[in-house]
Amino acid sequence: MDLYEYQAKHLFGKHGVPVTPGEVCTTGDAAHEATRKFGSPVVVKAQVKTGGRGKAGGVKLADSPDDALAKATAILGMDIKGHTVYKVLVTPAADIAEEYYVSFLLDRANRAFLAMASVEGGVEIEEVAATNPEALAKVRVDALEGCTPEKAREIVAAARFPEAIADQVADVLVRLWDVLVKEDATLVEVNPLVLTPTGEVLALDGKVTLDGNADFRHASHADFTDRENTDAIELRAKEFDLNYVKLHGEVGIIGNGAGLVMSTLDVVAYAGEEFGGIKPANFLDIGGGASAEVMANGLDIVLNDPEVKSCFVNVFGGITACDAVANGVLQALDMLEAKGVKLTKPIVARIDGNNAVEGRRILTEANHPLVELVETMDDAARCVAQLAAGK
Repeated sequence: MDLYEYQAKHLFGKHGVPVTPGEVCTTGDAAHEATRKFGSPVVVKAQVKTGGRGKAGGVKLADSPDDALAKATAILGMDIKGHTVYKVLVTPAADIAEEYYVSFLLDRANRAFLAMASVEGGVEIEEVAATNPEALAKVRVDALEGCTPEKAREIVAAARFPEAIADQVADVLVRLWDVLVKEDATLVEVNPLVLTPTGEVLALDGKVTLDGNADFRHASHADFTDRENTDAIELRAKEFDLNYVKLHGEVGIIGNGAGLVMSTLDVVAYAGEEFGGIKPANFLDIGGGASAEVMANGLDIVLNDPEVKSCFVNVFGGITACDAVANGVLQALDMLEAKGVKLTKPIVARIDGNNAVEGRRILTEANHPLVELVETMDDAARCVAQLAAGK
């Protein structure tokens, strides 16, 4: 999960990284009040999960409360690279003598972490890497050793930070590593890390990506969920703990295993070309050992999507045998009907693998009016696309 700047800086402050104060505002009036409290001038910054905010006009200096009101009102509602601005961060303007860049990220290819640092901050780091690669230091950080004070000084030396601030930057790096480890992040980044005219090093901006697989260790991370920019169906699926991604199509997809589901998306999209461009409506992986309740939750999510016209249940029996899957589908439909869910959308089922013959027999004999059993994946994809097209 990517965080907004204000959320990243909250975590930075929690772990002792020096940051500037700020207040999140959703209206121009709130920005006016925040500026009055902080004193002028302030910076009004769009909160979106993408770069290039300044170039898009999403970062403005305001020299009075009235100016902050006007600037915030103009920024709120903006579209920045497809992201709508619902919040702005109002923070006191800082005097800047120098701008730097520091980050830690998970280096999966080398099974370690990578520290990156540069004395040329304030611009997109990709630009520095492309135009002046020698200005970007890259230092491997062992996952078990971590960023010790000694490793931090090694990073500082590799990036050629001025000696006068070397200790401060090294301390920031140790604290950023603390954020990375203790918050289970895969990326922590500061751009710019600034030096003020008084010799103080501050994190003026922040970027953090949290590892969703570690959410069970961090109950407070649920507060970071982006409800304004997250599809309501995805939020509901998250409550069911389902691995779900909303797409824009007409065929609901339920499968067991990410690879199978991805293949199903491709097959349905290909088959849908014959029927006017029918497309998958979602990615939903219910896992290898899904129970009837999990299947019911999956069907509940998919069938209640207003864009969905038909549903494809594509399961390969492995850990859970196909007879259990077949019974699970039927039980799931009974459970939904018992909850008062009105079932009208056709469901095409393809089951294969462990005990597939028995599973098919169960579905065939049940003869549920909404369930059509199709033997092969290609035929099932064509069938479900045709149903979605109403043909």
